Amino acid sequence: MENLQDIKCAACQGGASLVTQEEITQFMPNLAEWNIKQVFEINRLERTYYFKDFKEALAFTQRVGDLAEQANHHPAILTEWGRVTVSWWTHKIKGLHINDFVMALQTDNLLQGALQ
Repeated sequence: MENLQDIKCAACQGGASLVTQEEITQFMPNLAEWNIKQVFEINRLERTYYFKDFKEALAFTQRVGDLAEQANHHPAILTEWGRVTVSWWTHKIKGLHINDFVMALQTDNLLQGALQ
């Protein structure tokens, strides 16, 4: 199986496969602070990031938005005072695809830039 860090997000078409339980088990250790949450019977990867104020949270939200646009893969983002909650899932297949795990890891990588 491939290392999550080495996989690039690719556009997902309808009919693409959901990740298997084996893949979830392999990838989740790379995403220690992420959880799988079910919303309207659809699995999503979700994490909340914490910041000192709204300005930092908003700047991080913009970075996540820029990442999403580059990949043409868009999460749900909730920006509040001092925190940002990001949820990744693949809309076309109504669940989790490997792209979602890649994007979650890339979102974590953005956090380092936000703290500099």
